[in-house]
Amino acid sequence: MNRPCPRLIMAALRGDAGKTTLSIAITVALRQQGITVTPFKKGPDYIDAAWLGRAASGPCYNLDTYLMGSEQVVRFFSRRATENAVSLIEGNRGLFDGVTAAGEFSTAELAKLLRAPVIMVIDCDKVTRTAAAMMLGCLHLDPEVDIRGVILSRVNGNRHASVIRRSIEEYTGLPVYGTVPRLPDLPFVQRHMGLIPPDEHDNVQLALEVAGTIARDYLDISALLRIARSAPPWIIDAFPQAAPLNETGEDRPVIGIIKDKAFQFYYQENIEALADRGAEVVPISALAEEVLPPVDALYIGGGFPETQAGRLAANTSFRRSLRAAADAGLPIYAECGGFIYLGKSLTIGDKRYPMVGALPVAFRMENKLQGHGYTTLVADAGNPFFPVGTTITGHEFHYCRILSPRVKKMHTAFQVLKGKGIDGIREGMCKKGILAGFTHVHALGAPTWADALVECARRHRRTKQKQTRIFIEIGSTVAFDKQNIPII
Repeated sequence: MNRPCPRLIMAALRGDAGKTTLSIAITVALRQQGITVTPFKKGPDYIDAAWLGRAASGPCYNLDTYLMGSEQVVRFFSRRATENAVSLIEGNRGLFDGVTAAGEFSTAELAKLLRAPVIMVIDCDKVTRTAAAMMLGCLHLDPEVDIRGVILSRVNGNRHASVIRRSIEEYTGLPVYGTVPRLPDLPFVQRHMGLIPPDEHDNVQLALEVAGTIARDYLDISALLRIARSAPPWIIDAFPQAAPLNETGEDRPVIGIIKDKAFQFYYQENIEALADRGAEVVPISALAEEVLPPVDALYIGGGFPETQAGRLAANTSFRRSLRAAADAGLPIYAECGGFIYLGKSLTIGDKRYPMVGALPVAFRMENKLQGHGYTTLVADAGNPFFPVGTTITGHEFHYCRILSPRVKKMHTAFQVLKGKGIDGIREGMCKKGILAGFTHVHALGAPTWADALVECARRHRRTKQKQTRIFIEIGSTVAFDKQNIPII
């Protein structure tokens, strides 16, 4: 089953070193040569993955040993990697940065697991010969990591570049495959420790064109391609994806996904997992649509509802239709931004914006992070999607906190073993068919999640089909739509 599998990991000494921009640049440059690129991101990450997907004109997948486990990472990579494409994997933070002092769940761990060659991006700001010392440290800290070369980023002129290049080549023996100067006008804008997502970017195509120019002017793309193709054979297709379920149209549930500028954070794997289990997945905009269309379940991911709070609040008809559907028992799974949207309100500064009101809690945006990092939860109370006793791993990143004093009276599903959740103790608010919290899950790390959401959608669909949609009230006939919302 071993086949050629061109692959390359882009890593760095720390976060914010420029590796995302350069990974995008390499992807664009390879595609301009007619080479297919399958991008991956060492997660957890949504935004970098979205940009890499745009650059590759295809989905970008996350690889995270904490969320998925090492075995699942290998199995999944084997399904998605091909011998006819370059698998470009962008790391996160510094090469050896993990959860523990031993570097567990780091990019280095992933590189060894996938037996992938590594290119290091070095931020050269205010550094010369010390760059060589840092690379020597990387080479000797774990010789099993296959570091093949470096790219110098944010170089301040030719003399600066020459000193660093000579130092690295002389003391480490590593070749330099690119020297990128300081580029102050890059179209990749930072926000909240990450890039502005492409869905909010004013000109994605221009940004990709700039990235391609960077690759053409400053990187040795031919050499990087040779390194990728020199990676050892891999077990491609050793673990094939299960065939999608053959569901009849009558029993095929429709799961809506609210996806727009406010809600963008969805793992491609999560969407595929729902489809593989027989669901029809349909995108919905909470900004543009007047009412919630007929669906059998709803998945609301994270994003930046605070940037679109005014528009979300102004779309009164959609909020009301969603509230009515939630009150009628529609299965709804919501993460972070979706959780906030289901609450009563979102306060930003001195401005309060009404939200859906399906959950009796209010939120406020703060200037400091309220929760950040991996989470581990155990279900210790009844909820729509996870049996009691289920342990799930996830991650959180949010600036919001709950204001409502009634939070303690709400039914919650999980005890927090790691992370913050709602209050450091509990996570996952439940009401009728709703389960909502700050934690994001990955379908490959929580395999029962997709099964449960699809099954809840299927049961809800069957219940609706049995219900009478016409009833007599005070001598009048009232019709109901497929969401059991009165048609007025």
